[in-house]
Amino acid sequence: MKKKIMNSKRFVAWPIIINGLTLSRIILGLPIIISLTNRNNDVFICLILIAGLTDFLDGYLARKYDHKSVFGARLDPLADKILLVGPMIWLVHDNLVPLWAIWLIISRELLITSWRSDKTSGGPASIQGKFKTTFQFTSTILLLWPKSWGTINTINIINKIGYISFWIAFFLTLSSAMKYIFNQKETHQN
Repeated sequence: MKKKIMNSKRFVAWPIIINGLTLSRIILGLPIIISLTNRNNDVFICLILIAGLTDFLDGYLARKYDHKSVFGARLDPLADKILLVGPMIWLVHDNLVPLWAIWLIISRELLITSWRSDKTSGGPASIQGKFKTTFQFTSTILLLWPKSWGTINTINIINKIGYISFWIAFFLTLSSAMKYIFNQKETHQN
């Protein structure tokens, strides 16, 4: 009886599925920008939530089926950056956050991602980095919440929570960068 039980690891191409989920986030970057340009925040929210779900799923499946790869570890943070940079710039366009804050966030993302890509393991994200990304996604969604999805008071509350989330993400972005820089310094001194 036990011999007849099929091992799902053997029959499913998990690396292809996992990397496909990551690639789908990169592909979603363009429709997300188009939806923002067309002021279609309803579509934007749906697309960014789908992207967030694929981000969760690829990580979950990679851990569950032990299919972590250097390619995936390098591609995953790149997909997050592609998804978030456009909407963050859009936040500046709509005067929702200051340009200097977005400049610092994008600079940090490019710097740390380039350092992580040099590592043979792809440089997996820290728990602080995961919280940072979660708050970045959350703040972007809440700040660009569709006006038709609630009353004026409800939208104002959602936007305020988004604004607070943005500054939490900003703090996590800078503090995780400092931590990473100090860790790099210690690594090079040893």
